[in-house]
Amino acid sequence: MLAPEPLHLPEDPAQGKDLLDNSTAYAHPESPSVWAARAEDELEGGDPLVAYAYARTGYHRSLDRLRGNGWKGWGPVPYSHVPNQGVLKSIAMLALTSKAIGDEAEYDRCRGMLSDADPAAVAVLLG
Repeated sequence: MLAPEPLHLPEDPAQGKDLLDNSTAYAHPESPSVWAARAEDELEGGDPLVAYAYARTGYHRSLDRLRGNGWKGWGPVPYSHVPNQGVLKSIAMLALTSKAIGDEAEYDRCRGMLSDADPAAVAVLLG
């Protein structure tokens, strides 16, 4: 079976906006970038469980965005394409927040998903 072509998502509707501003979240709840930014902010200085909830929402919004643009559950999603970055960041934030709450299995699953999408993104997003 041939691998699918790399997926290049259209621009995220919240791209270029203040992702932590409530008005951006209310205007663009479908944006994985909004949820990833909120998860990251909460993980850095708040409650890891709240961060996990934001990350889980971003992950599901990411799946919606991927599937809505022809992704069949596998194939390359290059981090170098800026509109893909919010989706990949959301997957990474679910990995990081899962690790923070002690869910190593979910961390590993998300890390693997990120690596399958773009191996270079693992180093950038997970360190």
